[in-house]
Amino acid sequence: SWHCCGTMEVSVSGWMLRTCMHTQLIRAKVVGKKLMKDGPFGTMRYTVKQMKMYRGFQIMPHVQYIYTEASESLCGVKLEVNKYQYLITGRVYEGKVYTGLCNWYEKWDRLTLSQRKGLNHRYHLGCGCKIRPCYYLPCFATSKNECIWTDMLSNFGHSGYQAKHYACIQRVEGYCSWYRGWAPPDKTIINATDP
Repeated sequence: SWHCCGTMEVSVSGWMLRTCMHTQLIRAKVVGKKLMKDGPFGTMRYTVKQMKMYRGFQIMPHVQYIYTEASESLCGVKLEVNKYQYLITGRVYEGKVYTGLCNWYEKWDRLTLSQRKGLNHRYHLGCGCKIRPCYYLPCFATSKNECIWTDMLSNFGHSGYQAKHYACIQRVEGYCSWYRGWAPPDKTIINATDP
C-alpha cells in the first residue's frame, strides 16, 4: 500500500494516528455491495449497517454507503458481506464516504480492548502528536510532540504490542508520550520509556 499512500511514513504511522487523519470513523457491518460504473475502472459501493460513529457527526451523522475503488491494485479495499463488523475510516467527498488502502479498516474482533476503548477515550488526545518509527537503535525524538514507535524493531507494522496496547497522548506544554491502557490519563507525568 506504500504506492497508494504516497509515503512509507503514512503506512507505518500507527492505527491511533489514522483516527486523526480522517473525517469519518465508524463501526459497521457490510450488508451488501454493488459495482458502480462510474470512472474508467468503476467504484465499489458497500451498503453498511452503522453500529456506532466515533468521528464525523457534524459532516454526516449516519453512513449508509461506503465507496472505494473497485480494484485493490487501485487502492480499493475488499470487505466481506454479512460476515464481520468492521472499524472503517474515510473521507467525505461530494456527500459520499470514501475509503481505501491508506485508511484504517479492520475487523472489529481483531481489535484489542485497548484499541476499542481508545476510540472513545484516547486517540483524539494524540492528534497533535507525531509518531516516529524506530527501525534501528538508538532512536531519539527530535521534537517535544513526537512519540518513538518501537514496534518496528521486533514486528514490522501496525500489529506490534505497542500499537495494540498504547496510545501516544499530548501532555502539558505540548509534550507527547506513550500511555498504556484506556482510562483517561491523570495529571502526572508518565514514564515515556515504558513501552
